[in-house]
Amino acid sequence: MAIIPATWDMYDLIQGFLQAPAYHLVFEALLILLIAKLFFSKSYKPEKITLSEKEKEELVADWKPEPLVPDVPDDNPILQAMDKYCISGPAGKMINVNGKNCINMATLNFLGFIGNQEIEEEAVKALMKYGVGSCGPRGFYGTMDVHLELEEQLARFMQTEEAILYSYGFVTIASAIPAYSKRSDIIFADEGIGFAAQKGIVASRSTVKWFRHNDMDHLEQLLKQQQAEEKKNPKKAKATRKFLVVEGIYANYGDICPLPRLMELKWQYKVRIFLEESLSFGVLGATGRGLTEHFDVPIEDVEMITASLENSMASIGGFCCGKKFIIDHQRLSGMGYCFSASQPPMVAVAATKALELMERDPTMLVKLRENCARVHQAVQHMDGVEVRGSALSPVQHLQLSEPAADRELDMRTLQMVQDLSVNQGVAITLARYLEKEEHLVPQPSIRLAVSAHLSTEEIDRSMSVIKKAFDTVLHCKNTGHGGDGDCTLPAVNVPASSSHLLG
Repeated sequence: MAIIPATWDMYDLIQGFLQAPAYHLVFEALLILLIAKLFFSKSYKPEKITLSEKEKEELVADWKPEPLVPDVPDDNPILQAMDKYCISGPAGKMINVNGKNCINMATLNFLGFIGNQEIEEEAVKALMKYGVGSCGPRGFYGTMDVHLELEEQLARFMQTEEAILYSYGFVTIASAIPAYSKRSDIIFADEGIGFAAQKGIVASRSTVKWFRHNDMDHLEQLLKQQQAEEKKNPKKAKATRKFLVVEGIYANYGDICPLPRLMELKWQYKVRIFLEESLSFGVLGATGRGLTEHFDVPIEDVEMITASLENSMASIGGFCCGKKFIIDHQRLSGMGYCFSASQPPMVAVAATKALELMERDPTMLVKLRENCARVHQAVQHMDGVEVRGSALSPVQHLQLSEPAADRELDMRTLQMVQDLSVNQGVAITLARYLEKEEHLVPQPSIRLAVSAHLSTEEIDRSMSVIKKAFDTVLHCKNTGHGGDGDCTLPAVNVPASSSHLLG
């Protein structure tokens, strides 16, 4: 029988039904039944309950809301330190702690720009012209002429194609890393990198391979292993990018990254280098350009350099510099750049002025290095103390040469050293860490911060006070007198020239 064209669809439907697998038909039937059930079933209407005023009051009285944050124990060391120490006035060469004027060896103010009159005058002019804040991210009416001027000055000073500003030093490296490294990429990271870089690595969601701090042999071993894995799957290897994250001067250790050796590994194993220079910018190199100038490595060979403006420049914020295409990518993908309000104009002006002063007078860099070497040499003569850090580093860590098995005990011992030093007019601080979130928590230490504005006499007096504090506390510890009341530091009269400490 001839089939009318109008009935072709019905015919195809019947043929498809007859040829379909049985399980397919059963599944479709179950779906139809489920849809029919949902369509014809009555909608759920909860029973309306009317409460009396008395019942409402009882329910409200019984309700105990969860706290917004967990309770903090009263013996928390950070809270105790906040209650113990109160700073008045600027944290310059001298700092007022609880009404006592102290030599400041706690604040990261490497070139002594805090309180600089020229910088303050420029910042006040900018405040009167622009107001307090920028009121928006850089991409949304937050860009002002002073931001562009500072970026231009930084790019020129660092001898790179471009620079980009971030409003907060911490987020600079934390934003720059995930802007490039993604889930399918691999990051080789030094175990000693700071917390900001660690957070950037976490945000990238990349595969992380940690190598021992400043151990180039271990790094090369990991690179060789990765190279062997890539040979097994060349197609995947082509799509996988490899990054190396290191610091110029490590904040947690005070030592210097061996950049020349890293450059050899970079070319041999095809990795890109992210260099965090928050502690080496304005410190290393003849003009303060940092690690590349210190080792005479072409800066264009390092893919990306980030640094904070909060250590040497005594301002707020950070910057990243490199080739133009690298910086342009961050303007669209750098989280801290895209979603944070830009720097207040006055701090951008302050950083510009500080950069100008450093370029005008490079002798301050020489003075800083001399002070760092003097401090480093002095602490070598302290009994029971081991110093971590390079003689060129403005951050040096004093650790106990015989640490206890209990970390908290060492922290209490060092806290006593800090208290005694502050009592004698030298402000120092313990190195603090978010221990539960750090990848590798360093040994407890007192962190010394050196400034170019400290005189020889002030450094010598500070070292004498710190040495006496360690001697007193360790003597109390060894003789079994561990209480704060048992360890009191007598008055220390140090002559103007205390060269006996320097050997």
